[in-house]
Amino acid sequence: MKRNYKYIAMAFLVSGMLSAQKIDINKMPTAGPTPVINIAQPKTFTLSNGMQVMVVENHKLPRVTASISMDRPPYYEGSIVGVSDIMSDQLGNGTTTMSKEKFNARVDYLGASLNLSSGGAGANTLSKYFPEILSMMADGMINPLWSAEEVENSKNRTIESLKSEEKSADAIAGNVSSALIYGKNSAMGEFQTEESVKKITLADVKNIYNKYYGPDNAYMVIVGDVKFDQVKSMVEKAFNGWKKTNVKYDAIPAAKNLTTTEIDIVDVPNAVQSVVSVNNVTDLKTNNPQYFAAKIANYILGGGGEARLFMNLREKNAFTYGAYSSLSTSKYAPNFSASSSVRNEVTDKAVMEFMNELKGITGKKVTAEELSNAKAKLKGDFIRSLEQPATIASFALSLKTQNLPSDFYTNYLKSIDKVTLDDVEKAAKTVILPGNSRIFVAGKASEISEGLEKLGYPVKYFDRFANPVAKPVAQKVSADVTVGAIADKYIAAIGGKANVDKVSSYSMNGTISMQGQTINMKKTVAKGGKEANLITMGAMTLQKDVFDGKAGYTEAQGQKTAYTAEQIAEKMQNKDVFQELGFANSASYKVAGIEKINGDDSYAVKNDDTTYYYSVKTGLKTGETSTVKTPQGEVKIPTTFSDYKEVNGVKMPFKIGVNQMGMDMTIEISSYDVNKATDADFK
Repeated sequence: MKRNYKYIAMAFLVSGMLSAQKIDINKMPTAGPTPVINIAQPKTFTLSNGMQVMVVENHKLPRVTASISMDRPPYYEGSIVGVSDIMSDQLGNGTTTMSKEKFNARVDYLGASLNLSSGGAGANTLSKYFPEILSMMADGMINPLWSAEEVENSKNRTIESLKSEEKSADAIAGNVSSALIYGKNSAMGEFQTEESVKKITLADVKNIYNKYYGPDNAYMVIVGDVKFDQVKSMVEKAFNGWKKTNVKYDAIPAAKNLTTTEIDIVDVPNAVQSVVSVNNVTDLKTNNPQYFAAKIANYILGGGGEARLFMNLREKNAFTYGAYSSLSTSKYAPNFSASSSVRNEVTDKAVMEFMNELKGITGKKVTAEELSNAKAKLKGDFIRSLEQPATIASFALSLKTQNLPSDFYTNYLKSIDKVTLDDVEKAAKTVILPGNSRIFVAGKASEISEGLEKLGYPVKYFDRFANPVAKPVAQKVSADVTVGAIADKYIAAIGGKANVDKVSSYSMNGTISMQGQTINMKKTVAKGGKEANLITMGAMTLQKDVFDGKAGYTEAQGQKTAYTAEQIAEKMQNKDVFQELGFANSASYKVAGIEKINGDDSYAVKNDDTTYYYSVKTGLKTGETSTVKTPQGEVKIPTTFSDYKEVNGVKMPFKIGVNQMGMDMTIEISSYDVNKATDADFK
């Protein structure tokens, strides 16, 4: 009873407070006055080698962050593009005074972080260890340990990464769009390939380091629990030995916008989603008077989940998981971009909606509510960012490199407040150019080109190396190619019907490496339509799917869900270990054309929500694409099969590629167990 009295008393207290303050709980609270921001101004000095140093004292916590950034224009790497990335890898491999193992162990022992790259360095440490970390930073940058073996290891890792991106629409889109905007043979438009990486030598790495890695245009920012006079002497001692490069940089050719908007398509045959980006270059830099108005215009258009692009393409039309725009005010390559990944079948509609929104924000004023919300969000983001020491460091750096007035960040919130609706309209027309843009689309040309060509824009085609190509033409299937003939060729290719008939079951054991973790996968298939899939990580079961021929279930995160009647009916359609044995006896399988899978022309055999692919040349199964229904709409999951090896007289794939939610994964098969499954495997 006493406890109830306490709650009643509290209710009266809250009620009285609300009454006294005259708060309407059904009304959105209004923002208060813009706070005054006090940002500490750095103390500065310059070393004899040209490196400029900025120090911001902050004694609230016993920590220090230090960063070095090189303000230099992009440089052209040519036939060895990628060499700077390889050089960057070497900067973490120890120094001439300390081995890699000792260097990393010492940083860990001090509880610090220290990262070196081709663009500079960064460190975070307790203030009492700052002198040693500063010394190690200088040692790593000035006295790197070069190794031909480490260069080769870095090259091999890079090449493996490039191979994994060969079918990635996102990676291809990034490379080709930059090449088309800035020119393939330019510092801004070149991209690394397997061929260019293979050419890189240790001598090339050293040459890039000696030519471009110097203090001439370097800026060091130190923020934290330090005293300026002490820091000055420490930095001078550690970095005065860093020699100038005295390099002269070539002028960056000015990128130009198109005279009229066009669509540039690159064919990615395996893509189940199209990557769409609308781009134009600008001359808007951070010191431009229109900076804040343009930033607000971009936010209203595509800055978040409440912006126009997101609300249109996701919420209204369900074309995608998200659509956004960005406005770069880079010192060397300012640009505007709006982008998303959308389902193949709605690519043309998505492009049309992108252009409608771009034309909308440049053709009429935004609303007062949109302006108010954008201001509140941008001011809130700015205020929250001040909690991080790295933010203060970036402010200090930007003041120098972007030629900003000393009170730029002190007046940041006031500058946002001053923006009017007219300012936003004028800025939008300056930086967003729907009539002079490149609409870049990386996707499955056979499914998207027809719709895109009907939108009224000129359409051009390119390969994944940004070379112009003719429009991909769909190959016609000969009339004598039937579903039964494709299935028969496949059965013959894997070992013949006699050997296939001997297989009553098989279990496939494989692993997936993801973010440093190894995931184990086991799939068991048996006659009668039985199937079991088990995914584990260590001793933990991530997911289990079982069908015993009559019923089934899915188990994940401790929750067990029985198969629906629809799922059971789908599973019972095929009772063969190799489903191709039943192709000829089912009218639901249809030949749907020829498509390229992993560069191999493959017959497409469609059945309801799944399409199976078989090599025209070898007959082997090259892939399949299934359509899965999710709360966000239908999602296509493509799978590829390769590296066939004989197991008990039947060829089986030992490498399986899967793409889920835009992420490419490779399942490496370690072994197959043939005719060893029991009923216990399907419990």
